[in-house]
Amino acid sequence: MADMIDVPGLETLKARHPGAVVVSYVNTTAAIKAISDICCTSANAVRVVGNIEAGKEIIFTPDVNLGAWVAKKTGRELILWPGFCPTHDLIEVSDIDRAKKEHPLAKVVVHPECRPEVAALADAVESTSGMIRFCREDDAEEYLIGTEMGMIYRLCRDISGKRFYPVTEVSVCPNMKLTTLEKVRRALANEGPVITVEPEVAQKALHAVQRMIEVSP
Repeated sequence: MADMIDVPGLETLKARHPGAVVVSYVNTTAAIKAISDICCTSANAVRVVGNIEAGKEIIFTPDVNLGAWVAKKTGRELILWPGFCPTHDLIEVSDIDRAKKEHPLAKVVVHPECRPEVAALADAVESTSGMIRFCREDDAEEYLIGTEMGMIYRLCRDISGKRFYPVTEVSVCPNMKLTTLEKVRRALANEGPVITVEPEVAQKALHAVQRMIEVSP
C-alpha cells in the first residue's frame, strides 16, 4: 500500500487543494508522512478526522476504502487518494455470501480496509484491536473474519470458547509473511539491517506522528 502513493503525486494534489489538511495512514513512507499534517491508524482514523476543524478540506491517503469508511462514520467529505490494501481488496461480496451460507449463525466482522460494499454487509467493521475487543465482548459464538488470514490464529488464541472462520482463504498478505521468527532473531543478533532516513524528513514525519498521538486516547 505504501508504494501506491508518491511525493510528487501528493504534492500535486495538495497544490489543487491549498489549505487542505493531509491525513495519512501509518502504512506510508516517511517521505509521505513528512508532507502530511497528521497520521492515523485504522483504530483512530475516525477520531483523527473528527478532530479536524469543521469546514477544512481533508485529503486522506493512501487507502480509499479506509477513507470511505471514515467519511461515512464522521460525515466529513474527504478527498480520497485511490490506493488500497491489496490483501483486503481481495475480499468480495460473493465471499461474504458464500461464508454466511456455510456458517449461518456467525456474525461478520471485517476490517475497514475492505471495500465499502463488503463493509456494508458486516455486523461490525473494526480495526485489528477492535476485532478482538468486539468478539470478546459480543455474545455470539461464531464469527466470520474479513481481514488477513493470520488474524484467525490470534483470535483463537486470545478468545477461548468461540469459533472463528476466514471469510476467504485468499486474504494472505505476502509482505507480512516475509517477516519470520528466524529473520527477527538474525536481525537482533546482528543489529541490522539498519534503515536510515534523512534527518529533515525524519523530523517532519515525526511531527505528523506526534500530532496523531496528541489527539488519540
